[in-house]
Amino acid sequence: MIRVGGTVHATVLNFAVDFRGEAFDTAQTAFERAVVPEMRKQNGYEGCYVLRTPKGGGMLVMLWEDRDSALAAERSGPFAEQMQALIPLLGKTTADAQRYDVAFADHPFAPD
Repeated sequence: MIRVGGTVHATVLNFAVDFRGEAFDTAQTAFERAVVPEMRKQNGYEGCYVLRTPKGGGMLVMLWEDRDSALAAERSGPFAEQMQALIPLLGKTTADAQRYDVAFADHPFAPD
């Protein structure tokens, strides 16, 4: 268990992939290959989760060390450019990403 005390920030983007067979897999692969490497280069990047439903709905949760890092990544640079390029694959997205303070996180990992 990790109690974060409001220092980690999450940016959440809801989306729906136009469900045509492999559309979600295609979008996810493009995200993993093009966007994640750019996210890892951003100052303050703490990780991300892609959540998906069987019918093409999804949520991207990106974790950042602080609010400034989250905002900077969204506004400009290679990460923002890659996300804009991915929007046609994601289909319908929320107009704006929602931002949250992470008050609590539990990430149990099995020992190696």
